[in-house]
Amino acid sequence: MAKDTKERILNAALEMFSQKGYEGTNIRELSASLGLVKSGIYKHYESKEEIWNALLDRMIAYYGERFGSPEHLPPVPDSPEEFIAMTMRMADLTIHDEQIVKTRKVLTLEQFRDDRARELATKHFLTGLTEMFTHIFSGMMDKGLLRLDDPAMLAFAYATPISALIHLCDREPEKTADAIRRIEAFSRHFLATYGVK
Repeated sequence: MAKDTKERILNAALEMFSQKGYEGTNIRELSASLGLVKSGIYKHYESKEEIWNALLDRMIAYYGERFGSPEHLPPVPDSPEEFIAMTMRMADLTIHDEQIVKTRKVLTLEQFRDDRARELATKHFLTGLTEMFTHIFSGMMDKGLLRLDDPAMLAFAYATPISALIHLCDREPEKTADAIRRIEAFSRHFLATYGVK
C-alpha cells in the first residue's frame, strides 16, 4: 500500500511539475490532487526536494528500460530497413509515451533551475542519443552497411535534427504527423547519403 501511494505521489508530481514547474508546484496542491493531507505526503517523502529527486531517479530508470542506456544499448541493425524501423520505433516511443513526454517537459522547464535536471536534459536531448547512435553507426560500418566515417560525428549529425523534430511535437502537437514523416524521410536521406550502395 505504501509503495502504491509513493507511486501515486510521483505520478501526480510528474503531472504538476510538467505543467507548472518545480517552483510553481506546492505540496498542498499536490496532496489535494491525490485526496491526501500534507502530512500524508510527508509520511512518504520528507520534502518537495526528496519527491523531485525520487522522480528524477524514476525518470532515468523508465527511459533507460524503454529507450536505451549505456548499459542497455539497442542491437545494431542488420539492414537499412531495420535501421529505419528502429529509428521510427524510438521516435514513436519518444513522441507518444506520456511519461517520456512529461519527463521531457519537466527537463525543459527545470534545466535552468536545477543542476541535475540540466545534466539529464543534456543527456536525453543530445549526448545520450549521440552515444547510442555512435555505437549503432560503428556497428553498421563493421557490417558494411555504412561507409567508413567518424561514427560520433555521424551520430551527432543524425540525432540533432530528429531531436529538434521531437521537441517540435511538444510545442506544436498538431504538427506531430508531419514531424514523424520528416523523421522517416530524413532517415532514408541519411542512408542514401552515407549507406554503402
